[in-house]
Amino acid sequence: MLRSMYSGVSGMRGFQTKLDVIGNNIANVNTVGFKAGRVMFKDIMSQTVSGVTAPNEGESGGVNAKQIGLGVSIGSIDTLHTGGSAMTTNNPLDLRIDGDGFFLVKLSPDQEVPFLTRAGDFHLDAARQLVTSDGLLVCDAGGEVLEPIGEDVTAFSIAADGTIIQKMSTGETEAGNQIGVAKVTNPEGLEKIGGNLYRVTLNAIADGALEPTTANNAETGTGAIVAGQLEMSNVDLTGEFTEMIVAQRGFQANSRIITTSDEILQEVVNLKR
Repeated sequence: MLRSMYSGVSGMRGFQTKLDVIGNNIANVNTVGFKAGRVMFKDIMSQTVSGVTAPNEGESGGVNAKQIGLGVSIGSIDTLHTGGSAMTTNNPLDLRIDGDGFFLVKLSPDQEVPFLTRAGDFHLDAARQLVTSDGLLVCDAGGEVLEPIGEDVTAFSIAADGTIIQKMSTGETEAGNQIGVAKVTNPEGLEKIGGNLYRVTLNAIADGALEPTTANNAETGTGAIVAGQLEMSNVDLTGEFTEMIVAQRGFQANSRIITTSDEILQEVVNLKR
């Protein structure tokens, strides 16, 4: 069989994967805190027809290797952790990290390693706990679940370092708990688990040891928390549609390789009539 046919098949598979990633990006163009993905290709090992011949000075010249490529494969599917645009909501529980870092959330206080998220659309439940839209509990700077807002607190706001500024029923203002964040060495190494959540892996943080810290911390390099704003998706529709056209044409070109190879094989079979 012709090598070109298998090369065309590998190309069609690769561009189909690229279209899958592009489709997911476009579907999440309005998802809070979503990070776009991209597909990178790499060539498959080439078949060597003849090897290299070294030159012999004054007698013979060198000869380069003759190699035939065998197609393409997926090199990586990256998650681009660039900042998304800010959307002002004026809701005091809508938070955006202006810079590096992730919010920490837990399914329950017993969970050891928190999940990470960039989606800061938080809510106050009936127990006066700060939670996500899915009911996950927001953690403090120590990695533990935030204590509920006290009954004697009539209003509160959130400072740039995550401190909850509480207005008490007595009219006094007090500094409450501090919302925690975490900085990840390799954000692309985080595992997506759905619901705008990430799970820590050994390639994201050395030994998987997550170290919660505070926001707007110059020592750790975490960004400031901006209340009343949300970080929108970093998907660029113009770029995605451009990449969609490239993927579509690439898929068509590889399909033509298969049909052309098939026609050549048909000619070979027809040599004996």
